Amino acid sequence: MAVHSTKAMAARAVALCVALLHEESSAESVARVLRDHGETGDLDLGEADLAAMRAAAERLVAVFAAAGPDLAAARLNDLLATAARAPRLTNHGDTTPWHLHVDGDDYAPWGEWFLASSALALAVLLADHQRMPGGLCASAACRRPYLDLGGGSPRRYCSTRCATRERVAAHRGRT
Repeated sequence: MAVHSTKAMAARAVALCVALLHEESSAESVARVLRDHGETGDLDLGEADLAAMRAAAERLVAVFAAAGPDLAAARLNDLLATAARAPRLTNHGDTTPWHLHVDGDDYAPWGEWFLASSALALAVLLADHQRMPGGLCASAACRRPYLDLGGGSPRRYCSTRCATRERVAAHRGRT
């Protein structure tokens, strides 16, 4: 998957939401997620950056928690209205392929970049597929966001592990 594709940006959004809200996040762990998703350059994140990214992650999780595509679209429209700027193409001074940005500039603060680029990616996926781009894990013990771009029945769990744990618990509850 190309680093700046819509799917890649949405996958990065989910991975960052999980890292920031469900794990012991530190500047190093968040930078690792960014590197794992193709970000390069200065990944020096301070506490203010992490706080802004956590706030952005909380707003993005509300999209995944929406009861359906209409509510998700309304939440994405709100995010785009408050966080995004006019679209522009950038190649970061010939260091990357051309791609779309909706943040303030190539050196926008991490929280602004994360929220704007993630909202754009999720909005494009919702428009392309005409359904939710993901959801929150149905396991009450988990509730992590996940991306769901496959065909067929919508996913309910973030992982096979959570689905299996819930099936086993339901089975034990019946016996």
